[in-house]
Amino acid sequence: MTAPPPPRFPTPTRLTPFTQFTGPQYFLLAGSFLIPLGSFAVLPFMSVLLHERLGMELGTVGVVLAVASFVQFSGGVVGAALAERVGLRRTMLLALMIRTAGFAAFLPGLSRPTWAVVALFLVSVGAALYLPANKAYLVTGVAEDRRAPLLSASSSALNAGIALGPIAAAPFVLTASAGLFTAVTALFALITAGHAALPGAPTATDPQRTPETDPQPPQQANPQPPQQAPPKADRRRPDATPPSRLLPFAITVLSVYVFMFFQHYLALYAVGRTSTYFYGLVLALYALLLVVTQPLLSDWIARLPYPRALRIGFTALAAGMAALALGHPAAILGGALLICVGEIVLFLKNDLEALSRSDRSPAVVFGRQRLAAGIGAFASGIAGGEGYAWADRADNVGLFWLAVAAQCALLPPLLLRALRGRSR
Repeated sequence: MTAPPPPRFPTPTRLTPFTQFTGPQYFLLAGSFLIPLGSFAVLPFMSVLLHERLGMELGTVGVVLAVASFVQFSGGVVGAALAERVGLRRTMLLALMIRTAGFAAFLPGLSRPTWAVVALFLVSVGAALYLPANKAYLVTGVAEDRRAPLLSASSSALNAGIALGPIAAAPFVLTASAGLFTAVTALFALITAGHAALPGAPTATDPQRTPETDPQPPQQANPQPPQQAPPKADRRRPDATPPSRLLPFAITVLSVYVFMFFQHYLALYAVGRTSTYFYGLVLALYALLLVVTQPLLSDWIARLPYPRALRIGFTALAAGMAALALGHPAAILGGALLICVGEIVLFLKNDLEALSRSDRSPAVVFGRQRLAAGIGAFASGIAGGEGYAWADRADNVGLFWLAVAAQCALLPPLLLRALRGRSR
């Protein structure tokens, strides 16, 4: 009598990790798409609303938007502290209630500038509180090798919402503003209700080790005493130098600093040399590459040694910025896609490295990363405005992109050398 054939298991593929999420994780990933979809149906048009509809001076509009952006980024530290005190789910609920109230306040803000400014700041505060708790809820209690698929899927969902939000809202933002704000408020109310049904997650101060992540099963004989386990710093990859926990924070500041030149000034540069339709095509291809590629490459990015990831990421940014300087439509498209590659590698790897190097809770780690992004974006805004204006006065805006490319090439090794000296 022949033995029955052994059971056959499906062969793992690149998509296998994305089919093994829990119900709450799938819900939060759906929220990562719907929240920016609703937010970016409104926020990209704030300058038009404040200036053209409410009559604010452009200088005042710029200050309001700059301060609101800084609050949204740097307020993540406050969100992380709140998550440690009251828990991740409660922090997300509070953040969403503030954000829902902010979008509702845009309704009277359609005719009153004060209400519009208050609404904008409520939305920014809600985003600052929500994002660290959201990412922390996704990865708390999850094995380290499953963090990259979760964070990359969350990033892809967020970028898809950012890309589609302005497209969906464009026909209504000026002609049916009240209806648009009402719809976005209702959407956020439903998302808030869904978050209320989430199961409780470990608070940021709870132990992060679970049976899933504990490398030593409890039934193992002769377990090693806890004091003989190597410290976390000793388990780091030997090539992840310098061994400073400040490194991911500093690299995030630098990554966002150079990237935001592209984010802030590509429209001004590209539309004048091509057309609004071509610029829309560039943005659509950029979003498609980002949304599709980052999850597929997440495992590879997670396994990359940090120094190699930095070389790949900043080299792609430098090459992309230099390509933009040519000003030809094909060069603008190619440069944008190279910059997208740099964003895919650097932004995910910085978050993963910050998690692996820190013994603090994920909420605190992501709060610090948001603060780093806020510092980089703020510095880029200050330097970029003057730099672009100087290049424009010189009638050679290509010099602006060459200067940014030089920073992408020169600043990372200088920063690493400075941190090595600090670690010694």
